[in-house]
Amino acid sequence: MYITFLTAIDDVTKGDRLTFFSGNSNSYDWFSSMKNISSASDVKSLLVVISEIINLSLVTQNDNFITIGCYFYRVSLVIKELETSENTQPNPAEILLSLSDCVYIAKDLFSSITISDSEVQTTMKQLEKVIKHMGEVLNSIKSSSEEYFHHAVQSLAKDINGFSFKTIEEVRHVQKENDLYAIQDFESSTDDERETTHVMNYIEPLYAAFFCPLTNKIMNDPVTIETGVTYERIAITEWFEKFGNPDDIICPKTGVKINSRTLNRNIALMETIKQWEERNEQASIKAAKSALSVASSKPKILEALHNLQLLCRTKEYNAVEMRSIGIIPLLATILKHEDRDLTVGTLELLRQLTENDDEDEGKNMIATTVDLSQVIKHLTSRVEYIKHSALLLLVELSKSSYFCDKFGSVTGGIFMLINLKYRQPADAFVSAKVDEIVKNLERSPSNIKIMAENGHWQPLLHHFLEGDEEMKMEMGRYLGEIFLGHDDEMKGYVIETVSPVLTKMVFYGNTSARNVAFKALKQISSHPENGKILVNLGIASKLIDEVLERTVYNEPVNSKAEAAAILANMLESGSVQLNDLQTDHKMSLDYIIYNMIKRVRNSTPDDLNINFVRILLCLMKFPKTQDIIVSVVEEGDACTNIIELFNNPNEELQVVSIMFSVALSPFFGHILADRLCKTRGQPQALLNELPETTEPTEKQAVSVNFLAKLPHENLALNLALFNTVPSFLRKLHQVQRSGARMSKYGGAYLEGLVGILVRFTSTLYEHQFLALARTYSFTTLFTELLMNTFSDEIQKLSANGLENLSSKTVTLSKPQQIKKRKFKKLRKLYLQKCFSFASRNLEITPSCPVHKGVCSSQETFCLVEAKAVEKLLTCFEHSNIQVVEAALSAICTLLDERVDLDSSVSILIQEKAIHHVLHVIKAHKNESLRQKAFWILEKLLMQGDVNSTSEISQDKFLRATLVNVLHYGNGDIRLMAEKILRNLT
Repeated sequence: MYITFLTAIDDVTKGDRLTFFSGNSNSYDWFSSMKNISSASDVKSLLVVISEIINLSLVTQNDNFITIGCYFYRVSLVIKELETSENTQPNPAEILLSLSDCVYIAKDLFSSITISDSEVQTTMKQLEKVIKHMGEVLNSIKSSSEEYFHHAVQSLAKDINGFSFKTIEEVRHVQKENDLYAIQDFESSTDDERETTHVMNYIEPLYAAFFCPLTNKIMNDPVTIETGVTYERIAITEWFEKFGNPDDIICPKTGVKINSRTLNRNIALMETIKQWEERNEQASIKAAKSALSVASSKPKILEALHNLQLLCRTKEYNAVEMRSIGIIPLLATILKHEDRDLTVGTLELLRQLTENDDEDEGKNMIATTVDLSQVIKHLTSRVEYIKHSALLLLVELSKSSYFCDKFGSVTGGIFMLINLKYRQPADAFVSAKVDEIVKNLERSPSNIKIMAENGHWQPLLHHFLEGDEEMKMEMGRYLGEIFLGHDDEMKGYVIETVSPVLTKMVFYGNTSARNVAFKALKQISSHPENGKILVNLGIASKLIDEVLERTVYNEPVNSKAEAAAILANMLESGSVQLNDLQTDHKMSLDYIIYNMIKRVRNSTPDDLNINFVRILLCLMKFPKTQDIIVSVVEEGDACTNIIELFNNPNEELQVVSIMFSVALSPFFGHILADRLCKTRGQPQALLNELPETTEPTEKQAVSVNFLAKLPHENLALNLALFNTVPSFLRKLHQVQRSGARMSKYGGAYLEGLVGILVRFTSTLYEHQFLALARTYSFTTLFTELLMNTFSDEIQKLSANGLENLSSKTVTLSKPQQIKKRKFKKLRKLYLQKCFSFASRNLEITPSCPVHKGVCSSQETFCLVEAKAVEKLLTCFEHSNIQVVEAALSAICTLLDERVDLDSSVSILIQEKAIHHVLHVIKAHKNESLRQKAFWILEKLLMQGDVNSTSEISQDKFLRATLVNVLHYGNGDIRLMAEKILRNLT
């Protein structure tokens, strides 16, 4: 043994010791006077003094004093290690002397602690000097062959040097920053993986005192028995219970008989073990961080992840430590790797960092630091354990309110969960975890909205029906914003569930509830397929009552406009019948319609005007309400009010007003035309915004259609539109060339332009319109449009225009004119000598065989010259009755009594008119259509040759049809059938 002690230590007075630490220069002489060396028994005495220091520190119940007690306990372990091990220290006597002096002085200081604050402060300063000196002594111990012993001594010395009487938080901060292993040194040399591995595997040496003699395991709850030996509480208790007679109990280690079974907790040892564990765990955490923060190989990263997982399972606080030193950002980076093993390890560690996190600190840190889209991406992994790991992490994260709020903003996050929830075949584990996550996410109302948008309606419906008033209002607002989707079954279920509650809120709720319910019902009713469900709830009549009767003052929401909008949506869906609108005997349909038409004026708010007009437009589809509307409009001056709305700045109101005017035009066409011409800025204002290059809008389309639908014979309107013809033609050609006719409103817009041009052919008796048709060659224009097969309306209008033009050809066709040749004088004399007859001097202009005069397509609008006959006959094959009838009417102008019937019939027969007319009779049963076809057929039969008569006679269907008409027909058509049959026989 190399250890000896000085026996003179007890002779040193308390004053001498304090003098040394107060800085007296004579203190060194005191040390040098110690020359006697003690035996090993003096070591035991020194350890007893240390035990007394520990007990005194516990009595103070002061964290700083207890910490000093723990330091002295660790010093006792150093002393024991020196006593029992082989050491080669050059100056063991001086080291032990210095340590023993520190022990005795500290014991005296602890004994002198009183309640007086001033004395305590003085004692604190003196104790701080004592332990600082003790740290210097420990630093003087040279490195030995036992590496673990050296590290333990250095660790204790650093802890002591970092101690000061400050707050315990500051002490812990110093300990963290000045760790035994100086992890920053390892991080600075991370390119050397072998060094990193050494750090990760290094553990501060274990002291024998840490182990329970019975279990040979590190103690968690060390207790000291009568013999002074320390054991694990559970182990020594079980040892005592083995003895049936208490008098036979002996100490397991010493064999000494025990008289008392009292167990004294060894707090100093327990704290020392705890600090030892904490230091090693912190060192391991920092070493793992070092491995994660560099471009380590996969095995090193996996090892670091595994170590961190073990530490999390060992002690909950380790997770806090990992979060505080920045492990999570490193894990976020690793999570971006595509390696399966790294992904699973990272997800598992992240999950562990969220467990037992009552304050949600870890969850919130992960939600902020980690790219959640990376976690969500793994929900679609084909590797089951990766998907499950991601789900388990999300389960823990979803317990945080902050995460729930943030998760909704991750693109596709909730959609992915809903998709997993309803995916078939179902995975029981996945379904259960997804349900748990979704349930947690419901804490954020915005998430509930996103769930509903992705087809998962149950949370929204539950909170709407069962939630508190605030939640119910929030869910109601979402109902007013969300599209219900295309799943008819789910949509019907949602509407049937919420509509009764919404209806109750509308008619019996407060102002806020009414506002929310109106918007929700408006959104629901905007989809036509939902109309039937709302009608079945009986809401239509209540809405009418809301619009016309109920008055709520000082209400910010325009309930009448909202109710009218819902009612208009329902009517437009086609689900409402007239009897659904009956409220009671006091509100008849006449009363409802009268009040709505009366309120349609510029003084009414725009949104209410719009919805009133929409409702009236729908009611025009029912014969009964149509008659009422026409009657009310006729009695009042509603046409003027409606036309005035054309100048309203609200474009939507302009559109519905024009559409309603189109619906009224068959009944009040001339009145509307006259009011339009007398209204400021009209009708030019309807045409000011016609597109040149852009696609037509709805307003532009309905505007030109309205002008096309008004009576074509109205001279005042035609004159007002006269100067716009060049613009119409330019836009017509532009739309045809650009392909804009294929846009949403392009077809309707083109039909309106053609309709306006056709209306000018109805007033050809006015010279300016006749000149207009000639200047712009209307006959050629309509002939070309006749072959516009994409629009039946344009074909019909073109045929109408050709009919109007052709009806003027007879009067415009000029008689033959003989023009004398103009010869030069010499040539004239020569010809007179050569020829004895004067007829050679005349030029005869060819005449039209049909109109008996000089014709052209541009000047006289001749259909024959315009090559329109064949195209009109082709229209006889059309399936649209209106197109066929218009073409028949145009051909009829060629069989007028004022034309040469023989020539006209001959031309028609050459163009196979008989075949086309017979097709019309076979394909259509419309009486008006057949009457015109019979009329043409009669002309062809009367004026045709034998071949044409034979062709007609051989058609068996024609004869059967004529016989049927003869028996069951009425009026003129019956007489026509009789004439044709007479000529056939």
